[in-house]
Amino acid sequence: MTHTADALHELLDLLAAGASAEDLAGPAARARAAGTGAADTARLAEATEAALAVRRTLDQHRRREAELAALFDTAGDLAALRGLDAVLRAIVRRARTLLGADVAYLTLNDPAAQDTYMRVTDGSVSAAFQQLRLGMGEGLGGLVAQSARPYASRDYRTDHRFLHTRAIDHGVGEEGLRGILGVPLRLGEQVIGVLYAADRAPREFTPDAIALLGSLADHAAVAIDGARRMEETRAALVGLEAANATARAHSESLRRASDAHDRLTELVLRGGEVGEVAAAIAALLDGSLTVHDTDGTELARVGEGPTAPPEQALAASRTHGRAVYAEGVWTCAVLAGSELLGALVLSGRGGPQGPTALAGADLRLFERAGLVTALLLLLHRSVAETEDRVRGELLDDLLTDAPPGRRGTGSLALRAKRLGVDLAAPHAVAVLDCDPPVRSRLAADVARRARALGGLAGTREGLVVLLAPAAPGELARDLAHDLAKALGSPVTVGTAGPATGPATFPHAHAEARRCLDALHALGRTGDGADLTELGFLGVLLGDRADVAAYTARVLGPVRDYDAERGTELLRTLDAYFAQGGSLARAKDVLHVHVNTVVQRLERVGRLLGPDWNTPGRALELQLALRLHRLAQGGGSASVSPLAEGAGPGHG
Repeated sequence: MTHTADALHELLDLLAAGASAEDLAGPAARARAAGTGAADTARLAEATEAALAVRRTLDQHRRREAELAALFDTAGDLAALRGLDAVLRAIVRRARTLLGADVAYLTLNDPAAQDTYMRVTDGSVSAAFQQLRLGMGEGLGGLVAQSARPYASRDYRTDHRFLHTRAIDHGVGEEGLRGILGVPLRLGEQVIGVLYAADRAPREFTPDAIALLGSLADHAAVAIDGARRMEETRAALVGLEAANATARAHSESLRRASDAHDRLTELVLRGGEVGEVAAAIAALLDGSLTVHDTDGTELARVGEGPTAPPEQALAASRTHGRAVYAEGVWTCAVLAGSELLGALVLSGRGGPQGPTALAGADLRLFERAGLVTALLLLLHRSVAETEDRVRGELLDDLLTDAPPGRRGTGSLALRAKRLGVDLAAPHAVAVLDCDPPVRSRLAADVARRARALGGLAGTREGLVVLLAPAAPGELARDLAHDLAKALGSPVTVGTAGPATGPATFPHAHAEARRCLDALHALGRTGDGADLTELGFLGVLLGDRADVAAYTARVLGPVRDYDAERGTELLRTLDAYFAQGGSLARAKDVLHVHVNTVVQRLERVGRLLGPDWNTPGRALELQLALRLHRLAQGGGSASVSPLAEGAGPGHG
């Protein structure tokens, strides 16, 4: 009895100490060895069984307590996570740890594709397995997703309760999985996916293990839903911020458009210049801007830009009525209906993308600027046409050859003063001619030139007439060159003057007209000159010929040479022409050797040019010599004393 009591007491101590099952069986075994009676041995055996049952219960409670603590920790961990990916990774990692599985993984349902797809794994090594998609009802996972019930398989490879497919079997086989447990991830009545634990050896999953994974799945489903809602909220906030940014940008765009409209409208209403509009547009769009006329003439420039708009871009903009980007610049046709008035060219726009960055409100602003520029150009053209008509009427009155008492000189001067023209200043009168197809453009260009010079322009007898304060010859050459370049067609310009006062203008106009006719007669179409530049023909045609100036221009180099060196080159030249170009007769008249005559004429050639003896030049020289002789008071003798202080033999 004493041995039995000691054994029972030892059994209680072992149970309290949490001894193993083997240790708990020790007291009964020792009692039997000591020869304890059958009744006592039976009592010890019953006590041992009870102790083992108590131990199993305690183990179960401790395990359940550990699992509950792990679930509690898991819930806390999942609640602390915010990103969906982080939540999913934490779920499968905790599932693998709690169940002591080789692999844990999670699939999410795809309602659109009617399947469930592998979302995240832990412990997996197979790429094929990690990319699996399971149709509803296919395999263990597909059945869980479809039925919303947990399923376990001791050895999936040989378990025919499930619908095997080649893709699923290949992935599971490549991963080497045998025992698999899957539980549904549920939100209310909705299944959103499946949570799995699996081993690479056959495994019986106990009800406790299934319950544990199911509890983890419940927590996981809530965490997944929370993470999804957080991401949706975050996306909504991002979308709201983007919408706010768009609204702010739109508001700023409207404000800029309103400011631009106000500025441009104010410029048009107060009759601003094209340059002011260009400066405003360039400032608004942060770039360089040039405004061009229909023929490419630059009307205004702000910053650096191309000298002319790209032809193809301008044609496309004119056709479609929109700004066009080409050759590194934006081009916008300035249109009034279908009429092309000019072009805007934007370049050097700020920003990393350069001029290609023009879009949205800025692009519409640029195109609106084309409309404003068109309106301004139309207003300017209307004003210019009215002013040109007034200027043309004044010019017509000035050129009308009426009796002095009926010309109303004071009235003409007053009308001219109102137009900014000072009739008391010396003016050149130019008459211009060109091919008929471009005469209207010539008239318009000359009118612009007249306004720039402070003169008058108009048409008379089918020809364009310009009255401007300028030197006649220089004005003629400039007009012929510049206008021919602008029109792409030759322009012939005859000028006269300077004329001062209204009474002189009709005569100057007549002289300019004769000069124009002379240019055509001489085959100098497309040239510009005044009568003094036409040689003896100008002297013949002019009604106020300046003989001294003419002879100085033709004979000046020879006359000056004689005056400086005391030679007789001018007298020799006169004798040579008087004797019909005969060297022998000229040397007799001059009383010098023939070599002297030759040397003197060679000197003349060096002074006047090698063509001095050509028929045209010879005729002009002979006329100049006769006029010079007349101006010196000489008679009709063949040789006159044109130079003094030189004796025979000087060369």
